[in-house]
Order: sequence, then C-alpha cells, then structure tokens
Amino acid sequence: MCRSPIFAVSLCAGLLAALLVPAAAQTVQELQGMSIGQLQSLDVTSVTKNREALSDAPAAIYVITQDAIRRSGAQSLPEILRLAPNLEVDQIGSSRYVITARGFSGNIPDQNFSNQLLVLIDGRTVYTPLYSGVYWDVQDVVPEDIERIEVISGPGATLWGANAVNGVINIITKNASDTEGGLLDVSVGNFVQSATLQYGGRVADDLAYRVYVRDYLGGDSEDAKGASAHDRWSKPQGGFRLDWTPSGADSVTLQGDAYSGAENQPGSPDNDMTGQNLVARWNHDWSDGSSLQVQSYYDRTTRGTPGSGRFDLSMYDLDIQDSFDWGSWNRIVVGGGLRVSTYRIRGSASLYFVPAARSLDLSDVFAQDSISLRPDLTAILGFKLEDDPYSGVSPLPSARLSWKLNENTLLWAAVSRAIRSPTPFDEDVAERVGSVVALNGDRNFQAATLTAYELGVRAQMGSQVSASISAYYNAYDRLRTVEFTTGPANLNLTWGNKLRGYNYGFEAWVDYQPEDWWHLSASLDELRQDFHFAPGATAPFIGVSQLGDDPETSATLRSSMALGGDVEWQADLRYVGTLHDPHLASYVELNSSIGWQMTDSVRLSLSGFNLLHDRHYEFPPSEASAVPRSYSVGLQWRF
Repeated sequence: MCRSPIFAVSLCAGLLAALLVPAAAQTVQELQGMSIGQLQSLDVTSVTKNREALSDAPAAIYVITQDAIRRSGAQSLPEILRLAPNLEVDQIGSSRYVITARGFSGNIPDQNFSNQLLVLIDGRTVYTPLYSGVYWDVQDVVPEDIERIEVISGPGATLWGANAVNGVINIITKNASDTEGGLLDVSVGNFVQSATLQYGGRVADDLAYRVYVRDYLGGDSEDAKGASAHDRWSKPQGGFRLDWTPSGADSVTLQGDAYSGAENQPGSPDNDMTGQNLVARWNHDWSDGSSLQVQSYYDRTTRGTPGSGRFDLSMYDLDIQDSFDWGSWNRIVVGGGLRVSTYRIRGSASLYFVPAARSLDLSDVFAQDSISLRPDLTAILGFKLEDDPYSGVSPLPSARLSWKLNENTLLWAAVSRAIRSPTPFDEDVAERVGSVVALNGDRNFQAATLTAYELGVRAQMGSQVSASISAYYNAYDRLRTVEFTTGPANLNLTWGNKLRGYNYGFEAWVDYQPEDWWHLSASLDELRQDFHFAPGATAPFIGVSQLGDDPETSATLRSSMALGGDVEWQADLRYVGTLHDPHLASYVELNSSIGWQMTDSVRLSLSGFNLLHDRHYEFPPSEASAVPRSYSVGLQWRF
C-alpha cells in the first residue's frame, strides 16, 4: 500500500510521534473556529484587488477557510474546492476532475473541455495557454499551508484578464512566519494516501522560511461493476517559501515548487508529468495608504505518453500593480503585465500541431476606480485592454455598484464583459484518421465573448445567521463549434464560432450558528441554459451539448461540530441534479470526517467520502469512470 519512500518514512515517524508526545489538549474553544461575525469580517482581495471585508465585497464570492479545510479531511485541491457552493466539481477518473462555475463543463468526445475558469495559486496563473483549461492532477498545495481560497463565480476579466469568464479561484497560502516548526501529516486510505513533511523557521528576525516534501497516491477508479479502471497515479512534490520584511513598509516573497508524477493508462504506457515554478513578489506600502506590488513568476510543465505525444511549456510573467487614493472619494488601482509562453508539442501520427512550436506574447493594462458617491454607496468602474497573440487587442470593461443598506446588509449589481481567447488547440491542431486529415484548426478562430449581468445581496442577521444570494444573466457569442469543410467522405472538420445564447440562474447559501460549538450551512444553485446555432453552422446535428453537460440544480448541507473532549465532526451532504445530454441520473452523496486533537502536537482523524454508495458516476459513463466509496485515517504531528 505504501509504495513511496517518502510515504513510508513519514508514516513510521508519525506513528512514533503519536506514542511519544505527551498529552496537553487544546481547548474546545480553539477547535470551534470562526463565528458568523468573524467569517463576514474576513479580508478578501480578489473582487477589487483592494483589501476589503467579505461582507463588503460586491460579487458572488465564497471563502474556503483553513478551519473548513481541516475539518473536511480533504487532501487534494479538487476535493477541497467541493467546499465552495458556487462551484461544480465532478470527478471523472482517479486523477481527473471537471471544475466549473455557472456551466460549461465541456464535452470530451466533442473535444470541448472546461476552459472558462481562471485559477491562481499565490498570484501565479495555473491554467495552460495551450487550451485554456487546468490540469488538476498537477495543482497541489499542502492543505495545512492554505490561508484561504477565494472563489468568485462570475466574470473577473477586467482585473484578471481573458479566461476569467465564468469565475476566478484564488488560492492564497500562509506567510512563512505563520508556519514555523515541524509538521508531519500522513493520511492512509483505501483510495487515496498522502504524506507531507515540512519544517519552517527563521534565518533572522525579519526572514522566515519553510520547506516541504509531499507525496500523493491515488488508487484505481472503477467501472459500474467495480472492476478496476487501471488509472492509479502518484505525484511526489517539494518546495519552499521565503518571506522577508526588511522594513515595516516592505515585504518580499520568494517561493517555488517542483514535482514529478506518473499516471496509469489502460492499454498504453504511463502518462508522466514534471514541472517547476518560481514566484518572486515585492510589496511596498506608503504612509498615505497607497501600495505597490511587483510580481514575477516562471512556470515550466512537461507531460506526455511515450509514443502518443508530449509537450513542453514555459511561462514567464511580470505584473505591476499600484493602488492609491485620489482625493477623498476615489480609490484607484492601475497596473499592467506581460506574459510570454513558449511551447513545443511533439505530436503523434494521428494528433499533432502545425506549427509544433510557438512563442505567445500576452500583454495588458488596466485601471479601476472605486468612487464613493456617498458613505453607503460606491461605484466601481474598471477597464482593461488585453493584447492577445491570436485575437489582438480586446477591451474588457466592467461596472459595479455597491450599496450598504445598513451595517449588516450589502446590495450590489454588476455588468461585465469577458472573453475566452483563442489557443493553439483552436488554431493549430490537426487530427489524422488513417491517411486523411479529418480535423484542422481554424486560422480565423475568434474569441468567445460574454456580457454578464449580476445582482446580489449579502446580509448578516444577528449574530447567528448570514446569507448570500446572487442572480445572473449571461449572454454568450462566438462559442466554439465543430464545422464541416470540403473533404473526402465529409471527414474534413474544423472549428467554428457558431454557437450563441444565454444562461441564467442564481446561487444562494446561508450559514447558521445555533450554538458556539455548532455551525450549519446550506446552499442551492439553479442554472438554466438556452443556446442555439448561428446562421451558417454546418454541423448542428452534433448539438449544443458540445458546450457541456451541467445539472440544473445542485444543493449542499453541511454540519460542523466542536464536541467535548477536543473532538470535531463535519458532515457534508450534496445533491447533484440530472445531466441531460448524455444522460446521467441525479445523485446524493455524503462526506464525513471526525478529528480528535489528542495533544497540542498530535491530531488524529477518520474521514469517509462518498459514503452512500459503493460507487457512483459524477459524469456520464461514456466520459468517466466511477468514483468508489473511500475512507482514510489521518495523523498530524507538529514538532
């Protein structure tokens, strides 16, 4: 079971720690986590790029806290993201997930993938410019190091750029000064195993560091009868972070990670992946409240299968942002950036790219002004110009209105424009069937556009209840389609921009704290879609389902308790509605985790996932394998 040297050493050390560390239990109060009021007062930065309380953020934003992550027992980013009620998370294999907001989950047989969501880890964009989606199997962060995850459903292109179409996920990790000391975290289960060994300290009073190694092992998913899908995988990873505060006004961060993994594939050699990243960031705060941030990162990814193709991708990014007050009623954020992505794709005989290598330059400038019209009313106007290597310069404007009805109630409205920019997969791909080239990319492929209208309210009702509800109407144009061109036996296909239409719906969640030790939350998402083909579409019989297969209704119910004896228990019940094309019946599933803080240093946990069924499908069987019921036992030792 423990196939990794890192995992085996960590497990032995953890068991020894549990036997040797004396008891000195935490209090129940320390396990209770944040109150409703404290949760609403959390600072967030993703909505306006200014620090503001969650209760004042004019967007459909949900914050996953460190407390919630710990209580869930989740050990991977996709499973942690299930905690956000404004995301759709579907597991389609041992290492593969589809994660979306407000639809557009994609259709794998039609070569359309989830690609409308922007994901950042400490300011580093982790989507791939090759097709603008995310390889979730290589995105990993030590769960204990996550400070918070800000999840915005709705466009964020004015601040974050193209591909921030239906949402933004911003994963923010802790400062190295907050993770001093040693950490050993081991989880052993029938489907997933993980082990993390980390140590942090100080080189000097103003220079903190942490280093870590981590291994993650995923077992085989299954088919409907429980037979193995032969897709187990593993990914060792290591990294570091340095935080330097040479003065009260300056802070410098340097952090990086490296990984190497392999995934089994039925009937073919293993898929292997390696990567490295390095982020450098400098922040300076002036006495008048203005601030400057300069950030640069490098990210390299290599993945492929022997005999079936491989790609190498390197990204170099520089961003500058300045925030300042102009007069007594304007808060302005201006900035710009440049990203250079170089890649080479070594295709197979049946799937290849022409040209096989490119250098893609993406640049942007933006400005946003938060205007205090009166003490309780703020208008936020933003504008970005983004120069994309395929579609040229695109304007990305937005306007928001934030009205603080009273101390505990916020009403907000927004209208925004976003684009999903073309990629090499849209313009350069070629697929061969026998001796015939059956698919060619479209050299005139256009950016898909979104105009979004949103209205929301966030309220805290006394000390025990808070709620958020957001309604939206999204109008899309120039979405990607499959089109026929002239060719032998009608085999010559290409991409087009012949789908348009709209979706609309609402997202609502409520938190209720009946007792200091008991926290309840519930959510409901409703989504309706109406898409159609534009005149001139040549393959409408393929259907609008090529955009995605999304449930109309999803809901969650969560209970978190701090019980006596330094024990905490969390249960998450989720309902996912029917998928219509291809059809998949609705399902209900339950995750639950119980943790016992044995001492100040040692915590034990028992977690179960998908407990209501032996196995279930979260995506149609034609595109996914079944997710089995699983459990894990965890041990965490701080030293």
